[in-house]
Amino acid sequence: MSDTAKPSVLFVCVHNAGRSQMAAGFLAHFAADRVEVRSAGSLPAGQVNPTAVAAMAEVGIDIAVASPKVLTAEAVQASDYVITMGCGDACPVYPGRTYLDWSLDDPAGQDLDAVRLIRDEIQRRVRALIAAISTAHI
Repeated sequence: MSDTAKPSVLFVCVHNAGRSQMAAGFLAHFAADRVEVRSAGSLPAGQVNPTAVAAMAEVGIDIAVASPKVLTAEAVQASDYVITMGCGDACPVYPGRTYLDWSLDDPAGQDLDAVRLIRDEIQRRVRALIAAISTAHI
């Protein structure tokens, strides 16, 4: 487990502008302060995808203030769970971490209807992740 008393999760996608930001938003919302939440990208964009922001706002979660961050080895080392979403081999692997790869469509360039489907799948997976973390840590 990380240096903190609570479990930590890092969501990683290429641009840290859509999938990983939505996942981080859901986890922070549903797990409140029981889980430390991080997100990063192997090639971060300049801003969070506005369509992802709109899709999340529809379900009452504000990710408009989030900003894409670069993936660092330190962020991976500080995380108990590393969830990758299309970043390939860019994510460093360290022993003692739980790695999961979520195959999800990239919301970049997609319309709101398509992003809603991605959002809903991310929400489903985040809820399952919380259940798994609760069993293991909380």
